[in-house]
Amino acid sequence: MIDFPYLDQICIETPSKIVMLVVDGLGGLPHPDSGKSELETAHTPNLDSLAASSACGLTTPVLPGITPGSGPGHMALFGYDPVKYLVGRGVLEALGIGLELGPNAVAARGNFCTVDEQGRLTDRRAGRIKTADSAPLVELLDTIDIPGVSLEVYPVQDYRFVLVMRGDGLGSSIPDTDPQVVGVPPKPAVASYLDSERTARIANSFVDAARDLLGSRANANMVLLRGFSIEPEWPEFGQSYRLNPAAIAAYPMYRGLARLAGMKVLTTGADFDAELKTLGSNYSDHDYFFLHYKPADGAGEDGDFDAKVTRLEELDARIPAVFEMNADALVVAGDHSTPAIMEAHSWHPVPLMINSRLTRGQGSEGFDERHCRLGALGSLSATNLMLLALAHAGKLAKFGA
Repeated sequence: MIDFPYLDQICIETPSKIVMLVVDGLGGLPHPDSGKSELETAHTPNLDSLAASSACGLTTPVLPGITPGSGPGHMALFGYDPVKYLVGRGVLEALGIGLELGPNAVAARGNFCTVDEQGRLTDRRAGRIKTADSAPLVELLDTIDIPGVSLEVYPVQDYRFVLVMRGDGLGSSIPDTDPQVVGVPPKPAVASYLDSERTARIANSFVDAARDLLGSRANANMVLLRGFSIEPEWPEFGQSYRLNPAAIAAYPMYRGLARLAGMKVLTTGADFDAELKTLGSNYSDHDYFFLHYKPADGAGEDGDFDAKVTRLEELDARIPAVFEMNADALVVAGDHSTPAIMEAHSWHPVPLMINSRLTRGQGSEGFDERHCRLGALGSLSATNLMLLALAHAGKLAKFGA
């Protein structure tokens, strides 16, 4: 945990290396027909073999019963209390695409969505339209002008974009305009506190203008805004843990998380194979790597159980390439569960394993929810994972006399 008051006294610099593979939306729930989760259903011989020589357990990202977003889920894995270190997705997306924000900017993550003639949502992600289709729409939104504030709209990936508002007197205390369900209209932007009322008015004016520009389209004819936020100042990950950390993530938001934590974000390609190449080519330069795998989460959010099984099997085929890097501590974790039967993130504990020379004999028979529940690590807060990773890599000294 990055707030442990004696962290600077026990963290030590060593040549040992930590690789933390974060499988987005890793956990799941049993399918009603089979009684098996996605991990239990998937053929994952490499993950299961690794689990046999690893210490396994389950992590809780926030608190029991609390469903985390991807931001809180990842920050917990990095040792930041997600309740204390909370930031909206707008900042993460903006930093992830390399934007500089500063103190007078409020960022919001945008989704293109589709509404019917009555203005009710029929698809919150506009069919997950690709970047080639959404980029011209972003250019259109970037023409919107609202007096008294500077507006910037940037493409992120597929149906997602970032809205940046710059000016004086802007607050970020505004709930999402995404109702998280279809069949109802998008919510208006409403300030939770007086300091954000101006921002809410600007956001609503932007949405009204977007409706005018996009309304004639059959698909992607409206926008949703989420994660209104201002860039915070947080403890620096590498300095706190005495690491030289690097992040490898294809999707911008996770690069933004890493950048906010102070990791070096390595340039990589658009898929996990490219990420693995980046890991190999930079392995000698850093002693901690955050390596991100996204596809399992998207399949879970789509409610596609079979697709999530396939995405996990595709990951499993690439586990040998990660293992062969011979990290002193290899961590396989998830930021949250995304059960396909729920079509959403959930509060359920997430499978975890740590592999090091110290975990022999602690292994589990498989890497899934049932086996990890009985593993040597038991159930723990995700915020404690970094301390365990450091310990297994020989990077923590004895505490106290």
